[in-house]
Amino acid sequence: MEAILETEELSKNYGQFLALDRCTLKVKRGEVFGLLGPNGAGKSTLLRTLMGFLKPTGGKGRILGFDCEHQSVDVRRVTSYLPGDARLFRQMRGRDCLAFFQSMRPDVSKERYLQLADRLELNLDRRVVFMSTGMRQKLAIVAVMSGQTPLIILDEPTANLDPTVRGEVLQLVREAKQQGQTVIFSSHVLSEIEEVCDEVVLLRKGVVAKRLRLSDLQQSHRLFARTNSPCEIPQQWNDQVKIVRQDSHELVIDLHGDLHPFMKWVSEQSWTHVRMEAHGLDSVYQQVHPPLTPSKLPTTVTSTKN
Repeated sequence: MEAILETEELSKNYGQFLALDRCTLKVKRGEVFGLLGPNGAGKSTLLRTLMGFLKPTGGKGRILGFDCEHQSVDVRRVTSYLPGDARLFRQMRGRDCLAFFQSMRPDVSKERYLQLADRLELNLDRRVVFMSTGMRQKLAIVAVMSGQTPLIILDEPTANLDPTVRGEVLQLVREAKQQGQTVIFSSHVLSEIEEVCDEVVLLRKGVVAKRLRLSDLQQSHRLFARTNSPCEIPQQWNDQVKIVRQDSHELVIDLHGDLHPFMKWVSEQSWTHVRMEAHGLDSVYQQVHPPLTPSKLPTTVTSTKN
């Protein structure tokens, strides 16, 4: 499929701090593309640079053929962007705020944004200044998702939302894909990425550390078993089966691909306590972002007076 977004060695630094390091990506049309990583990984920096709000230190980015630095106005015409820190007109009522955004985008209909506001149970008669953080987030989502632009960029869209509304926002993302729109979905919530994305990139300190298709991940499993004998993998499966750990009692194996041909082989082994789990995104995330090592508590020195 034709790419709707491309970056080539895109970089952004602030003095000695490198926020984005030679990022090269290609996003296909009509897919939901996930950006995953903790705070500070470079997700928002990448998105702001693509939108032309930040000037890159090096490299290039293009959306629908428009240069993100030199043709940023054209980029914004074809893109609906929800920033991670969306700010709205505080003295406006929700209804007036949406009408203002509609006036700037001819592709947005009043019926569409009213329908979305109703789905998200948003009170449009209230002024923005009196809205809760979650309500303001819903208002920003309605403004962005009402458009029919080819590309939608959502930076942490479900922040501050309750579980019910989160589910509705994910459904809106699915519907946008069904209508042929491309969605870039930035988040640090693994379950959301797994639920809606076709492909995901994991960022670490501004670097693209991992890229994978979610369909490939769904074909990966990890097997746990107890055994008293060494495990030998049949040669024809060397590319699909990997021994992760093997000691005197425990065996851990990663399996990639269709499970059917493996099950007969597994049943022939003298293993006990066999357990198999889907190799979810969490295991991949932990490879890129290992759990923080607990810091040692400082030694407390107590002095006493005689």
